[in-house]
Amino acid sequence: MIRRMAQSLLPVLLLLPGASPQSRTMSVGAHRMEIALERLDGTDWHPIDPGLVLAQGDRVRFRFRTNFDGFLYVMNQSTSGKYEQLFPRQETGQDNRIASNKDYRVPATSTAFRIAGPAGFEVVYWLITPARLGDLVPHLGTPTSPAKPLTLLPRCDDTLLKARGDCIDTSAGPKLVPRGEAVPDNLAQVADKGQRDLLFMRQKDTAVIASTDPLTGPVIYEFRLAHR
Repeated sequence: MIRRMAQSLLPVLLLLPGASPQSRTMSVGAHRMEIALERLDGTDWHPIDPGLVLAQGDRVRFRFRTNFDGFLYVMNQSTSGKYEQLFPRQETGQDNRIASNKDYRVPATSTAFRIAGPAGFEVVYWLITPARLGDLVPHLGTPTSPAKPLTLLPRCDDTLLKARGDCIDTSAGPKLVPRGEAVPDNLAQVADKGQRDLLFMRQKDTAVIASTDPLTGPVIYEFRLAHR
């Protein structure tokens, strides 16, 4: 389970001061999204391989960027089967608008997600829409029937072990939601509207998700977090 570390939550989306200039990846081609996973090491945050198998108690956050405007919704399905809408929600504010070529963190700088719960894969759903979701479906709330949790356990790919002996599972990281795959029932209608071909690429420790066509409707994909 991804647990928030702050007792009183700050807004999940925070525009970073001194954001880096837009990368070449974001300046050309179709609509693109960049997402990176960062882990707290002591007092410093460092980007990590999205396939890194995390340990209990690790603190992580996401860095997010697009080359188009829209609205962001983030949901999590834990390894214990619990489902939670991470953003937007009353405690974190309702302003989930994102602007092109600006960096955001999920959650805000003074909070982090703590890895806990049974070993397996957290499924974090990322939903990006050109319009507020209320204009597309009546209500996005806690599902009455969550998707079935993954039962697979992370496994190290021996060919990808790094010098420090990191365990990398290539089935973790950002993935397309396969057509017909069960999703939480409050996302099912959006998933049907948002089915499209997406390209998944890597730029160092940053994942790039691109659409070959302009985004005129909702897009949903998942980020699988592997942990022991």
